[in-house]
Amino acid sequence: MGLVLSIVIPAKNEEENIKETIENLIPHINSEETEIIVVNDHSTDKTEEIVLKLCQKYPFLKIVRNEKEPGFANALKTGFENAKGEFVLPVMADGCDDPETIKKMIEKAKEGYDLVCGSRYTKGGNKIGGPKVQNFFSKFVGISLYYLIKIPTKDCPNAFKMYRRCILNSLKLKSKGFSISMEACLKFYFLGFKICEIPTIWYGRKKGKSKFKLLKTLSYIKLYIWALLKKWKFL
Repeated sequence: MGLVLSIVIPAKNEEENIKETIENLIPHINSEETEIIVVNDHSTDKTEEIVLKLCQKYPFLKIVRNEKEPGFANALKTGFENAKGEFVLPVMADGCDDPETIKKMIEKAKEGYDLVCGSRYTKGGNKIGGPKVQNFFSKFVGISLYYLIKIPTKDCPNAFKMYRRCILNSLKLKSKGFSISMEACLKFYFLGFKICEIPTIWYGRKKGKSKFKLLKTLSYIKLYIWALLKKWKFL
Protein backbone atom coordinates (compact mmCIF):
# COMPACT_ATOMS: atom_id res chain seq x y z
CA MET A 1 0.00 0.00 0.00
CA GLY A 2 1.37 3.42 -0.98
CA LEU A 3 1.62 6.36 1.35
CA VAL A 4 -1.58 8.34 1.69
CA LEU A 5 -0.27 11.36 3.57
CA SER A 6 2.96 13.31 3.92
CA ILE A 7 2.99 15.78 6.81
CA VAL A 8 5.58 18.51 6.23
CA ILE A 9 6.84 20.50 9.22
CA PRO A 10 9.06 23.51 8.38
CA ALA A 11 11.21 24.19 11.45
CA LYS A 12 13.57 27.06 12.14
CA ASN A 13 14.98 27.24 15.68
CA GLU A 14 12.07 25.33 17.21
CA GLU A 15 13.94 23.34 19.87
CA GLU A 16 11.34 24.33 22.45
CA ASN A 17 8.39 23.04 20.43
CA ILE A 18 9.37 20.44 17.86
CA LYS A 19 9.29 17.29 20.04
CA GLU A 20 5.87 18.10 21.47
CA THR A 21 4.51 19.03 18.04
CA ILE A 22 5.62 15.72 16.51
CA GLU A 23 4.42 13.57 19.39
CA ASN A 24 1.04 15.34 19.47
CA LEU A 25 0.51 14.30 15.85
CA ILE A 26 1.09 10.59 16.38
CA PRO A 27 -2.25 9.64 18.00
CA HIS A 28 -4.06 11.21 15.04
CA ILE A 29 -2.30 9.47 12.13
CA ASN A 30 -2.12 5.98 10.65
CA SER A 31 1.64 5.40 10.78
CA GLU A 32 1.43 2.76 8.03
CA GLU A 33 -0.05 5.29 5.61
CA THR A 34 1.71 8.46 6.79
CA GLU A 35 5.18 9.96 6.80
CA ILE A 36 6.24 13.01 8.78
CA ILE A 37 8.96 15.15 7.20
CA VAL A 38 10.63 17.82 9.29
CA VAL A 39 12.45 20.41 7.19
CA ASN A 40 15.32 22.00 9.08
CA ASP A 41 15.28 25.58 7.80
CA HIS A 42 18.85 26.66 8.65
CA SER A 43 18.32 26.29 12.41
CA THR A 44 21.12 27.36 14.70
CA ASP A 45 19.75 25.64 17.81
CA LYS A 46 19.16 21.95 18.67
CA THR A 47 16.13 21.46 16.42
CA GLU A 48 17.89 18.98 14.12
CA GLU A 49 19.49 17.07 16.99
CA ILE A 50 16.13 16.61 18.72
CA VAL A 51 14.44 15.38 15.54
CA LEU A 52 17.26 12.94 14.72
CA LYS A 53 16.78 11.30 18.12
CA LEU A 54 13.05 11.01 17.48
CA CYS A 55 13.74 9.43 14.06
CA GLN A 56 15.34 6.49 15.88
CA LYS A 57 12.07 5.94 17.73
CA TYR A 58 9.60 6.59 14.90
CA PRO A 59 10.38 4.93 11.53
CA PHE A 60 7.81 7.08 9.73
CA LEU A 61 9.65 10.28 10.73
CA LYS A 62 12.53 11.81 8.78
CA ILE A 63 14.37 15.09 8.61
CA VAL A 64 15.69 16.91 5.56
CA ARG A 65 17.55 20.19 5.25
CA ASN A 66 16.39 23.20 3.30
CA GLU A 67 19.39 23.74 1.03
CA LYS A 68 17.70 26.72 -0.62
CA GLU A 69 17.65 30.24 0.78
CA PRO A 70 16.22 30.33 4.32
CA GLY A 71 12.51 30.99 4.60
CA PHE A 72 9.12 29.37 5.10
CA ALA A 73 8.29 29.03 1.40
CA ASN A 74 11.57 27.35 0.50
CA ALA A 75 11.31 25.06 3.51
CA LEU A 76 7.83 24.01 2.39
CA LYS A 77 8.99 23.45 -1.18
CA THR A 78 11.82 21.27 0.11
CA GLY A 79 9.30 19.22 2.05
CA PHE A 80 7.01 18.90 -0.96
CA GLU A 81 9.93 17.74 -3.12
CA ASN A 82 10.72 14.99 -0.63
CA ALA A 83 7.13 13.91 -0.01
CA LYS A 84 5.79 10.59 -1.29
CA GLY A 85 2.20 10.64 -0.08
CA GLU A 86 -0.85 11.09 -2.29
CA PHE A 87 -1.70 14.11 -0.15
CA VAL A 88 0.53 16.68 1.55
CA LEU A 89 -0.26 18.58 4.75
CA PRO A 90 1.93 21.40 6.12
CA VAL A 91 1.91 21.58 9.92
CA MET A 92 3.50 24.39 11.86
CA ALA A 93 6.38 23.46 14.17
CA ASP A 94 5.12 25.67 17.00
CA GLY A 95 2.09 23.48 17.66
CA CYS A 96 -0.51 26.01 16.56
CA ASP A 97 -2.41 23.55 14.33
CA ASP A 98 -4.95 21.15 15.82
CA PRO A 99 -3.98 17.53 14.99
CA GLU A 100 -7.51 16.34 15.74
CA THR A 101 -8.50 17.87 12.39
CA ILE A 102 -6.26 15.52 10.38
CA LYS A 103 -8.54 12.46 10.32
CA LYS A 104 -11.45 14.57 9.08
CA MET A 105 -9.20 16.05 6.39
CA ILE A 106 -8.20 12.57 5.22
CA GLU A 107 -11.86 11.53 5.03
CA LYS A 108 -12.64 14.50 2.78
CA ALA A 109 -9.56 13.91 0.63
CA LYS A 110 -10.59 10.29 0.12
CA GLU A 111 -14.04 11.50 -0.95
CA GLY A 112 -12.33 13.11 -3.94
CA TYR A 113 -11.44 16.63 -2.84
CA ASP A 114 -8.16 17.99 -4.19
CA LEU A 115 -7.75 20.59 -1.46
CA VAL A 116 -9.12 20.37 2.08
CA CYS A 117 -8.77 23.65 3.94
CA GLY A 118 -8.62 23.86 7.70
CA SER A 119 -10.78 26.89 8.48
CA ARG A 120 -10.61 28.98 11.64
CA TYR A 121 -13.44 31.21 10.50
CA THR A 122 -16.20 28.76 9.66
CA LYS A 123 -18.72 27.37 12.17
CA GLY A 124 -16.87 25.25 14.73
CA GLY A 125 -13.48 26.82 14.00
CA ASN A 126 -11.57 29.26 16.16
CA LYS A 127 -8.35 31.23 16.50
CA ILE A 128 -7.06 31.45 20.05
CA GLY A 129 -4.24 33.86 20.88
CA GLY A 130 -1.75 35.35 18.45
CA PRO A 131 -1.05 39.00 17.52
CA LYS A 132 -4.27 41.06 17.25
CA VAL A 133 -3.22 42.67 13.97
CA GLN A 134 -2.54 39.27 12.44
CA ASN A 135 -5.88 37.94 13.68
CA PHE A 136 -7.86 40.84 12.20
CA PHE A 137 -5.98 40.74 8.91
CA SER A 138 -6.28 37.00 8.29
CA LYS A 139 -9.97 36.97 9.20
CA PHE A 140 -10.73 39.92 6.92
CA VAL A 141 -8.85 38.41 3.98
CA GLY A 142 -10.34 34.94 4.41
CA ILE A 143 -13.97 35.93 4.85
CA SER A 144 -14.01 38.72 2.28
CA LEU A 145 -12.49 36.47 -0.41
CA TYR A 146 -15.15 33.87 0.35
CA TYR A 147 -17.87 36.39 -0.49
CA LEU A 148 -16.11 38.38 -3.22
CA ILE A 149 -14.69 35.58 -5.38
CA LYS A 150 -16.86 32.67 -4.11
CA ILE A 151 -13.88 30.49 -3.16
CA PRO A 152 -15.27 27.61 -1.04
CA THR A 153 -13.31 28.42 2.12
CA LYS A 154 -13.42 31.30 4.57
CA ASP A 155 -9.76 30.84 5.49
CA CYS A 156 -7.71 31.05 2.33
CA PRO A 157 -4.63 32.46 4.17
CA ASN A 158 -4.34 29.53 6.61
CA ALA A 159 -1.33 27.26 6.01
CA PHE A 160 -3.09 24.21 7.47
CA LYS A 161 -4.41 22.66 4.24
CA MET A 162 -4.28 19.18 2.74
CA TYR A 163 -3.29 19.19 -0.95
CA ARG A 164 -3.36 16.50 -3.60
CA ARG A 165 0.39 16.28 -4.16
CA CYS A 166 0.44 15.72 -7.94
CA ILE A 167 -1.51 18.96 -8.45
CA LEU A 168 0.50 20.90 -5.90
CA ASN A 169 3.76 19.91 -7.58
CA SER A 170 2.46 21.08 -10.95
CA LEU A 171 1.98 24.64 -9.72
CA LYS A 172 4.65 27.29 -10.15
CA LEU A 173 4.41 28.91 -6.74
CA LYS A 174 6.19 32.25 -6.61
CA SER A 175 5.63 33.45 -3.05
CA LYS A 176 8.71 33.64 -0.85
CA GLY A 177 7.06 33.72 2.56
CA PHE A 178 4.00 32.56 4.46
CA SER A 179 1.70 33.77 1.68
CA ILE A 180 2.68 30.69 -0.36
CA SER A 181 -0.27 28.91 1.29
CA MET A 182 -2.73 31.53 0.08
CA GLU A 183 -1.18 31.48 -3.40
CA ALA A 184 -1.54 27.70 -3.64
CA CYS A 185 -5.16 27.84 -2.48
CA LEU A 186 -6.07 30.53 -5.02
CA LYS A 187 -4.40 28.64 -7.86
CA PHE A 188 -6.25 25.42 -6.99
CA TYR A 189 -9.46 27.45 -7.11
CA PHE A 190 -8.86 29.27 -10.38
CA LEU A 191 -7.72 26.05 -12.07
CA GLY A 192 -11.05 24.48 -11.17
CA PHE A 193 -9.99 21.81 -8.69
CA LYS A 194 -12.36 20.46 -6.03
CA ILE A 195 -12.05 22.34 -2.71
CA CYS A 196 -13.79 22.09 0.64
CA GLU A 197 -13.17 23.30 4.19
CA ILE A 198 -13.58 21.85 7.64
CA PRO A 199 -13.39 23.71 10.95
CA THR A 200 -10.14 23.74 12.87
CA ILE A 201 -8.77 25.52 15.93
CA TRP A 202 -5.55 27.52 15.81
CA TYR A 203 -3.60 28.14 19.02
CA GLY A 204 -1.14 30.98 19.51
CA ARG A 205 2.48 30.09 20.16
CA LYS A 206 3.26 29.24 23.80
CA LYS A 207 7.05 28.93 23.51
CA GLY A 208 9.64 30.73 21.41
CA LYS A 209 9.37 33.85 19.30
CA SER A 210 6.63 34.46 16.76
CA LYS A 211 7.74 34.61 13.10
CA PHE A 212 4.94 37.08 12.23
CA LYS A 213 6.07 40.44 10.85
CA LEU A 214 3.63 43.19 9.80
CA LEU A 215 5.56 43.91 6.58
CA LYS A 216 4.96 40.34 5.45
CA THR A 217 1.29 41.17 4.96
CA LEU A 218 2.20 43.03 1.74
CA SER A 219 2.52 39.76 -0.15
CA TYR A 220 -0.98 38.76 1.01
CA ILE A 221 -2.35 42.10 -0.17
CA LYS A 222 -0.81 41.59 -3.62
CA LEU A 223 -2.40 38.14 -3.88
CA TYR A 224 -5.72 39.52 -2.64
CA ILE A 225 -5.78 42.17 -5.37
CA TRP A 226 -4.65 39.62 -7.98
CA ALA A 227 -7.52 37.30 -7.01
CA LEU A 228 -10.12 40.06 -7.28
CA LEU A 229 -8.84 41.22 -10.66
CA LYS A 230 -8.73 37.67 -11.98
CA LYS A 231 -12.23 36.86 -10.77
CA TRP A 232 -13.62 40.07 -12.23
CA LYS A 233 -11.92 39.36 -15.59
CA PHE A 234 -9.40 42.19 -15.48
CA LEU A 235 -6.53 39.69 -15.86
